[in-house]
Amino acid sequence: MPRTRTARARRSLRTLRSLSDIRTVAVLAAAGLLLTGCTAAGKAGDSDSAKSADEAAVKVGLVYSRTGLLADYGKQYRDGFMAGLDYATRGTRKVAGHRIEVTEQDDAGDPGKAVSAAKNLIGKGYKVLAGTTDSGVALQMAPLAAQNKVLYVSGPAATDAVTGINEYTFRSGRQSYQDILTAGTMLGDAKGKKVTVLAQDSTFGQANVAAVKAVLGEKGAEVGSVLAPPSATDLTPFARQVKAGGPDLVFVAWAGSTAPALWTALDQQGVLGASKVVTGLAGTASYPVFGAAGSKVSFLAHYFPGAGGSNAVEKAMLDAVKKDGGKPDLFTPDGFTAAQMIVHAVEKGGATDTAAMVKALEGWSFDGVKGRTRVRGEDHALLQPMFVAKLDGKGKTAEPKLLDTEQMDAVAPPVKPAAG
Repeated sequence: MPRTRTARARRSLRTLRSLSDIRTVAVLAAAGLLLTGCTAAGKAGDSDSAKSADEAAVKVGLVYSRTGLLADYGKQYRDGFMAGLDYATRGTRKVAGHRIEVTEQDDAGDPGKAVSAAKNLIGKGYKVLAGTTDSGVALQMAPLAAQNKVLYVSGPAATDAVTGINEYTFRSGRQSYQDILTAGTMLGDAKGKKVTVLAQDSTFGQANVAAVKAVLGEKGAEVGSVLAPPSATDLTPFARQVKAGGPDLVFVAWAGSTAPALWTALDQQGVLGASKVVTGLAGTASYPVFGAAGSKVSFLAHYFPGAGGSNAVEKAMLDAVKKDGGKPDLFTPDGFTAAQMIVHAVEKGGATDTAAMVKALEGWSFDGVKGRTRVRGEDHALLQPMFVAKLDGKGKTAEPKLLDTEQMDAVAPPVKPAAG
């Protein structure tokens, strides 16, 4: 019996020790798991989550005409954009800790190519799109921006339809309404004045007639038109018809290779001496087109180098573009302004919250290439100064000279509340 009790006692002791060992292993294992979990969590917290939040790149898709009929305008816009990006970020290409990465896409002036490029960029997570020199392209890009809730800053496209088209679309250039209001300042009080629009009988020409009627006709002017067939090469009869009407103001909207013949005819038939004749000042390459008539024409101008009075922003743009081998021109400010807007949107709204970017831009006033500029909150119109100029010299020596600056509120288009 004593032996039996002793054996049993030994077995019980071994069992207790085994159970104690198991508990010890379990506790150590649990502690090990807990320690491993703490270590893993520590590594995850330390690693890239905080950094990625601050340093995530803002990818900007720049869709513009690198080739095609509007390639010269596209280059002006692109040069301005890169200069503006450096200016707005002080040369760092970073804002609020976020790198700005720009991907360029060529739309060649084709809305289909532009939409395809934009969809590809949006599919890759791009939250910001900019560009387009063509109005037809801009009108296709804007709905795409709204559908996908990305920020879209349109470029030189002048169609009034872009303003207020949706809450995600802004513009970095002027619109046609601002052109015509600038022309109207040369008429003075429009009430009872006679205005003749001289244009080609085309979609472009008819659109200008409609715009002048809508703007100056609303102010009391009597607006008529003389429309020439686009194929016409002898333009003397149309010049005579304009003069016979005795208008106070002749608004010329002309495009194409017959422009030199048109201005010669207007000069020879005495139209330039009988009425105030106004047209838009295009890029520097167009200056020789006017020949001897250039000094007798009044020009409404969106921009030409020096129009901003060499303010600090304009000087920065001119210097940067020239340093990079470019030539500042008509649409260089549109790119520069787009970059200013995008940097501000990211700085105040963050890198991924498009709604916050939109809110940051609405109502924003800033110093631009042309002077004080404001993004109107109700419809995203870009209120900006416009200019009146004349050409000194002729041919290759012709240079624009500033006559007057119309401040942004004086040439503001009517409010067109943004669609949702």
